[in-house]
Formats: sequence, structure tokens, C-alpha cells
Amino acid sequence: MITAIVLIKTSVDRIPEIAEAVAALDSVSEVFSVTGTYDLVAMVRVPKHENLADIIPGRISKIPGVVATDTHVAFRTYSQHDLEAAFAIGLDT
Repeated sequence: MITAIVLIKTSVDRIPEIAEAVAALDSVSEVFSVTGTYDLVAMVRVPKHENLADIIPGRISKIPGVVATDTHVAFRTYSQHDLEAAFAIGLDT
């Protein structure tokens, strides 16, 4: 599974509607409203790199009010949840 972190600039007056539209897309697992240079951060998970083209420039960038995107593809995932699950295997709680 390929994970992409998509930073999204939007029309400021439409952030909630755009966030909902992005979150409704297949392959988008989470959307965060954030402070800073960008307005939203979307987590996109796809099986193949080619799917990124379908979802990011093909769908996210075409949502009315999306001004720009900046995409970062993850090499590895490090998660406290993953570590806790790995160490909890076979242990009774």
C-alpha cells in the first residue's frame, strides 16, 4: 500500500465543504484542517503509484475551491499503534 500526504490550499471560505468532498473520495482515509501555509492535509492510500494520478490531480485538484496541492509520498510508516500491536501479540490483557 502506498501512502501519500497531500497538502491542500483552498478558498478559505470553503474549507469545511472542501474537506468533506475530499474525505468522501475513495482512497482518502483522513482529512485534517490545519494551521499554516496549507488549509487541509489528506492521507491518501492506494495500491499502486499510478492510482495517485487518478486521485490527486484527477479528483482532489478538480474539487471547486481547491487552489493547489503539494504531495509527499511516504517511504515507511512508523506508528505507535503498530508498535503496540506488535508487542501485544500473544499477550492477554
